[in-house]
Amino acid sequence: MSQDATQLPAHLAGDLDEGPQDNGVVLGVVEGATFDVEPPYVPSAEAVAAVEKFSDRFLDRELSWLSFNQRVLELAADESLPLLERVRFLAIFTSNLDEFFMVRVAGLKRRIAAGVAVRAASGMMPREVLAQIHTKTRELTQRQADLFRDVIVPELDEHGIQLVRWDDLEREEQKQCKRLFRDRIFPVLTPLAVDPAHPFPYISGLSLNLAVLVRNPKTEKEHFARVKVPPIFHRFVPVGNERFVPLEDVIREHLKRLFPGMEVVQVHLFRVTRNEDLEVEEDDAENLLAALEKELLRRRFGPPVRLEVEESIDPRVLDLLVSELGVSDDEVFRLKGPLDLRGLHDIADLPREDLKYPAFVPTTHPLLAPVESSSPVDVFKATQRHDVLLHHPFDSFSTSVQRFIEQAAADPHVLAIKQTLYRTSGDSPIIDALVDAAEAGKQVLVLVELKARFDESNNIRWARKLEHAGCHVVYGLLGLKTHCKLAMVVRDEPEGIKRYVHVGTGNYNPKTARLYEDFGLLTDNDAIGEDIAHLFNNLSGYSRNASYDQLLVAPDSARDGLIDAIHAEIRHHQAGRPARIRIKANSVVDEAIIDALYLASQEGVPVQLLVRGICALRPGVPGLSETIEVRSILGRFLEHSRVFGFENGGEPVTWIGSADMMHRNLDRRVEVLVRLPSEQLVASVAGLLDLAFDADTDAWLLDAEGTWSRNGGTVHLQETLIERQRRRRT
Repeated sequence: MSQDATQLPAHLAGDLDEGPQDNGVVLGVVEGATFDVEPPYVPSAEAVAAVEKFSDRFLDRELSWLSFNQRVLELAADESLPLLERVRFLAIFTSNLDEFFMVRVAGLKRRIAAGVAVRAASGMMPREVLAQIHTKTRELTQRQADLFRDVIVPELDEHGIQLVRWDDLEREEQKQCKRLFRDRIFPVLTPLAVDPAHPFPYISGLSLNLAVLVRNPKTEKEHFARVKVPPIFHRFVPVGNERFVPLEDVIREHLKRLFPGMEVVQVHLFRVTRNEDLEVEEDDAENLLAALEKELLRRRFGPPVRLEVEESIDPRVLDLLVSELGVSDDEVFRLKGPLDLRGLHDIADLPREDLKYPAFVPTTHPLLAPVESSSPVDVFKATQRHDVLLHHPFDSFSTSVQRFIEQAAADPHVLAIKQTLYRTSGDSPIIDALVDAAEAGKQVLVLVELKARFDESNNIRWARKLEHAGCHVVYGLLGLKTHCKLAMVVRDEPEGIKRYVHVGTGNYNPKTARLYEDFGLLTDNDAIGEDIAHLFNNLSGYSRNASYDQLLVAPDSARDGLIDAIHAEIRHHQAGRPARIRIKANSVVDEAIIDALYLASQEGVPVQLLVRGICALRPGVPGLSETIEVRSILGRFLEHSRVFGFENGGEPVTWIGSADMMHRNLDRRVEVLVRLPSEQLVASVAGLLDLAFDADTDAWLLDAEGTWSRNGGTVHLQETLIERQRRRRT
């Protein structure tokens, strides 16, 4: 399909991401997956103009992300949640904000500095966006600090968990900390002076540091030194009886041992955030591994994008830090201590089950469960009987996807295993199974995405391990990240060669599969299997296959295929047939798809969007998006699945897959959406969406101005699904 009429050139020009790259490979144009509507809907010039006249129809993606993290903070303030879960949400808020500055804010600064800053789709210039980011971040971090000090700490105290400062410690506890400092902390510390003989030291990103001002009692001259708080120790030091003191307090109290003969005049805590996004030249695929390893070393020295300091910091010390680090006043965030609340994860991990969500154990999907409870799951036999739609974490990952790969590795009838790996755990049984399969003589192809952000080091390590075991390891296509979640097993059976496949919305990671909500399809469907076989050949070799029957594949057909589906709903609605669009995604940013949804709304098609994170679409705008509803659901599990449901004139069609509605997903990644192959599976997903969009389901609703507000619903989606799973188990 040619570029949709609603896609304006400004859509790409105004995005912070780069535009699509021509890598010389066509990944595919969908064939049998288009929607049979005659004649096809083609937007008229009048229809396009009716959308384009709303020049402010896109919300800013960066500010929308900050609104998402605000919702995370609101969970930390939600008194209906268990206390330690609220503590964890405080830590998650900090981690989220760190990554946002390391990547998104760093990208904004880089574009401004390079002189390539252009107006965003929202109509805002990058400097305007950056100013609003700084303002909103100050507001949110102030709110976080107040929540921690005024609410969370007192409530923890009421339940016997005390986060105290040094002066609050009892005499025996202080002695315990003195011994800890002498025996374990002191040998690790390295004070770094700043004077003509000692240049200002490099401050690593996200490290906690003490800015120390000392005075020579003989000369009365003051000197500056930096002491790094070692990250190898717990952020909050346990002193017994569920009492904890910040590590920096212990170090601060014993600084005289680091500066004997000097007077410690002032001590201030600070923290720097740096640009840690990778830029790797990929001209030579064979050297990609080495280039990435080199770039990982360079990442440590990215320019600062944020300086966090305690609000009590001395102006002279702050001026020195600002000058030496090269940050602007706008990039300085003065906060109530303690800084860096990521360490609250350790507090949330305390064995206090009375202050956590009730324990939840995933169970084997009923269609996979063996007849004899003592027998292992036979994924092949089960898949021969039924297509299986897995819903993690409610359905066990270990007895489904992991079992699929492990059974394939051990089965003598299996000839080959092909799989993509984007992120996996450090002790992944899937990696071990692939190694076992290769050592057993099976053909094993593993497509490892080395550039999975912040997992690059892990992926390099696993790539080398797989190569050494005899697996065929490839790194995808130049200019594209391979983000799709695919596994295919080729098995020799009495009736001939058969393919079994898994297509997922989440990574092959047993750990995150217990925390992330995701879908996965296990099927032996011939058409899907053939499509995926062609796609693997495309990714590993020089296949020129460019058509798929049951897949939408980015960067070539995902956007156009989804726009075709949206247009088909418009035609169904015009013809009086059932029409409705429901999309579940992590982010909705792509302007061409948003404009197609606006067209559908102007024609009267009901549209419901369930968006965890960023949403650039404005719902409920008179004349533009009156039939569009946008909501967000957050909870104990991270809502991660991507679902695209279309009523299709009374014959519903649903796609699941790895792609979000973002430029990077649709233009610069290999993404796959698969059409669910049976009415039963489509109905199953529809039931989930019915519950998610029910008026009584707790959710945040987005209004036309870009403001999210919680609806106070009494039904909690994830808890309801957990209860259903428990009833199924009994």
